[in-house]
Amino acid sequence: MEKNTPDIIHLDLDAFYASVEQHDNPELRGRKVIVGGSRERGVVCACSYDTRPFGIRSGMAIREALRFCPDALILPVRMNRYREVSQQIFQIYASYTDLVEPLSIDEAFLDVSGSTSLLGDAFTIAKKIKEEVRGKTGLALSVGVAPNKMLAKLASEQGKPDGLYLLTANRVDDFLTTLPVANLWGVGRKTQKQLRLLGVETVADLRRIGFDTLVRMYGENSGRHLYDMARGIDKRHVEPPGRAKSVGRERTFDCDVKCHEVLEQELLLLSDQVGSRLREKDLKGRTVSIKVKYDDFQTLTRSFTLPQATSHGPDIYRLARRLLGDLENRKAIRLLGVTVSHFESEEDNQPWLFNDDQKGLLCRLDEGIDKIRGKYGDQSIIPGSLLPGRGKKSNDR
Repeated sequence: MEKNTPDIIHLDLDAFYASVEQHDNPELRGRKVIVGGSRERGVVCACSYDTRPFGIRSGMAIREALRFCPDALILPVRMNRYREVSQQIFQIYASYTDLVEPLSIDEAFLDVSGSTSLLGDAFTIAKKIKEEVRGKTGLALSVGVAPNKMLAKLASEQGKPDGLYLLTANRVDDFLTTLPVANLWGVGRKTQKQLRLLGVETVADLRRIGFDTLVRMYGENSGRHLYDMARGIDKRHVEPPGRAKSVGRERTFDCDVKCHEVLEQELLLLSDQVGSRLREKDLKGRTVSIKVKYDDFQTLTRSFTLPQATSHGPDIYRLARRLLGDLENRKAIRLLGVTVSHFESEEDNQPWLFNDDQKGLLCRLDEGIDKIRGKYGDQSIIPGSLLPGRGKKSNDR
């Protein structure tokens, strides 16, 4: 049953990476800051609000951003620092409710319906969270409070930056009907173009399109989704994260790469990193996938499922290399990625292909590697073939 009380909170940290940089270095406050990769081939990961009037946005090529805003300061991504701050903020969220659903490192939904009797109504809780986050981290939150997830997200966007917007059930119709239809979840450029042919520009226009027409155009699920969203209906619950569904690493090259030896070296490094992350999370997976983005931005993925789960880097590499060999290699490659999924617990695993001595040896080898890295850092021990003269690479993405 669709609830009418505004107990769902959407929280979005404003220009998170750039804001962390400005907080850590007060001299950057008020300056035009872009966080991303290299000037030649990087993309904007985040930008301060000072750059927004120039049309700068996340995902834009830094080279293009500098044409619009040549005096912007380009800073490297410090992901470890951003994760540290994010963990601190999510601990604050968890002190108000157990129902926290992360959407990304800087965005989350909270269901505070079980906390209102002790802490006050949802708006009061949202205000306390904003104040606590600012007091402990110096960062600003845009917050929306509403009866469901979709409306809460729309409300937080209404309050950007650094706002707190309450949307009650009796105001939903007035709030929604004036919004562009593009603001609704699931309405991308293609859907916008199709709806525009029907004269649909706003949510009010979309409400005039009948349910049967939407189902005929988009199918049962997508048609129902559009119909419900236009009326502010969203029955999804706030769901705290369960077990991870995949673990992966990818890398964008500074220069497009065609040399197969270089690509295999990258696969070895990525596979080794994925194996370490799997073991860190106490996971093993059966499906190995690679992702390739060519110089013309065509993206392909290939996967293979093993008979038993693994977290051993060399196993992941051997399969990733085979998958790469199956792809078209005449074009230069811009991005390469390795992912492992389809996790199994130890008791779910099918019989090991090797004998117990071999299995034990591999496990002890991985444990030794992880212990050294835990004490001396990720680069303290790496596959030997990666030691001689590796060329300069870009940052992980």
